[in-house]
Amino acid sequence: MPKINASTVAEHRAHQREALVGAAIDILVSEGAAAVTPAAVGARAGLARSSVYQYFDSSAALLATVTEEAFRRSNEALAGAMAAASGPVERVEAFFRESLRLGAEGAHRPAAALMGAGLPPACQERLMELHLEQVEPFRAAVREIGAPDPELTADLIAGMLHTALAAVERGAPLDAVTDRTLALVRRCLSPAPAGGAERGRRENDRA
Repeated sequence: MPKINASTVAEHRAHQREALVGAAIDILVSEGAAAVTPAAVGARAGLARSSVYQYFDSSAALLATVTEEAFRRSNEALAGAMAAASGPVERVEAFFRESLRLGAEGAHRPAAALMGAGLPPACQERLMELHLEQVEPFRAAVREIGAPDPELTADLIAGMLHTALAAVERGAPLDAVTDRTLALVRRCLSPAPAGGAERGRRENDRA
C-alpha cells in the first residue's frame, strides 16, 4: 500500500489529485495537449500510471479536468479583485489589473494552450463556456457604466487587454503596461465632453 503523506486518506487523495492536475497543466503548457497522457502525467508527478487511473481513466478525462482548473483559479482571483472595487469603472480596472497580474504569473497559459489544442468537441464547448463565464463580470460592468453600444465597447476594450497581456508575455514591465492600459481604459469609458457628440456630427457633415 502506498505511503500516506497526510493526516487522513481523503487528504492524501486530494494532495495526489492536485499533484496530477498540476503535472498535467505543466505538460500541456510545455508540450501540448497530445502529450497529456496518464503515463506522462504520472511520471511528472512521481506516481505510477496505475495510480493515475484511480483519479483519471483517460487522457480525455485529464484534459477535461485541466480545462476546468485552467479557469477556476483565475476566476477566484478575478472575483476577489472585483468584489473589492466600489463601482463599475473600478470593477473594470480591477479586472484588467488582476488579469495582467495573472498573466505575468503565467496563469493564462493553460487556457491559451487549450484554445489551440484541437480538443474534443465537448471540451471545446466547455472551454468556450468557461471563457464566457470569466469575462461576463467585466462585460456586465461595462453595461452598468452606460457606455454606448456596450457589447462592442467591451469587445474593443478586451482587445486592449489581449494586447497588454501579449506585451507582458514578451517581458514588458508589468507595472508600466498596467498603468498605460488602465489610462486608456479610463479614457474609453469616460463620458464624452458636453457638446462633443454634436461637434463630431457637424465635422462629419462638413467632410
